[in-house]
Amino acid sequence: MSVRKQFGAGRLLITGVALTTAVGPYVADWNETHIHNPDWPPHAKFHNAQTMSLGLALAATSLHQLWKRPVAEGPTREGLDGAAICASLYWITQISALAYPGSAAVDPPGTATFPQGKFALPSLALIGLGYLLERTRTAKLRAE
Repeated sequence: MSVRKQFGAGRLLITGVALTTAVGPYVADWNETHIHNPDWPPHAKFHNAQTMSLGLALAATSLHQLWKRPVAEGPTREGLDGAAICASLYWITQISALAYPGSAAVDPPGTATFPQGKFALPSLALIGLGYLLERTRTAKLRAE
């Protein structure tokens, strides 16, 4: 398989977001304000740890779906769909967490309303763009 057929811009965009999804929660939460916060009860730390693990697991699944050896030449539609969905779930659930009673994006005395939005919204946009680029690219390859 040629490099052009294997490394489309769409796949690379989704890959970048998946890698950010794997590492980002640990960068943001493995510190004294989150997992090492002595004021947090153990159950809050449990859910923080669950969220970090979820990001890693979704990223691994997304990368597997996106880069697994295809049965036919080129990535499969199912693999691309699965990769885009898995890469999106962490960010979608992060946004949805704001809808839960008593939930806030930051703890007092912080005043920001949704600082995670600077990562969540662009990540979802990159996944969407990557998905469209890859669908277009693979459709052209199959037509050749």
